[in-house]
Amino acid sequence: MSLRAIVFDFDGVLANSEPLHLRAYQEILAGEGLELSERDYYSRYLGYDDVGVFTTLSTDRGRRWAPADVERLVAEKAARLEELERHHSILFPGAARVVRRAAGAVPIAIASGALGAEIRRVLDREQLSSWFTAIVAAEDTPVSKPAPEPYRRAVELLSREIGDVLAASDCVAVEDSRWGLESARTAGLRTVGVAQTYERSALGEADLIIDTIESLDLVDLARLCST
Repeated sequence: MSLRAIVFDFDGVLANSEPLHLRAYQEILAGEGLELSERDYYSRYLGYDDVGVFTTLSTDRGRRWAPADVERLVAEKAARLEELERHHSILFPGAARVVRRAAGAVPIAIASGALGAEIRRVLDREQLSSWFTAIVAAEDTPVSKPAPEPYRRAVELLSREIGDVLAASDCVAVEDSRWGLESARTAGLRTVGVAQTYERSALGEADLIIDTIESLDLVDLARLCST
């Protein structure tokens, strides 16, 4: 076995956007008469995509929002997030260098619960879009993390683009949360946890844990796939 591809999560791994997501949720929910604390967001809701956040909140808070209500809230939150991101780089230090270095070695992809437009907006602004062979966003799978579908889809798209069948075990997922690690592990990928959102103790099921995305070492990833 050998390292044949790397699949990155987006928010919390490449983009330091979780604080902005939280603020956007808080502002939209305030219009609905609801509060969302930082603690609740990171412990309960971060692992969901936007639809999952609002749907779960609806259940948790007894609101019973209809699908049309959730769709409206998702659109409002996306618009607010775009405003918050405008004119600012939200990448973690060293993330752009890691992307270019990784793409120079193997095909790379993104598997994220963020909307595709949000991901591509940031990548385009940072001139990184061309380095990715495939992008799997929230709308590209019927269910999001912690289900394995986003990573299964990423491996499928990578295989199609390179014209060869990739084994999931020859691919490494780079994640920042237990939900993402569960998704990747269930899909069969090797896993790296980046302790940028949560402490190392919360990422204990990863095959390898690093402190920052800047410290990602391709030699270490190759070693993971050789065992």
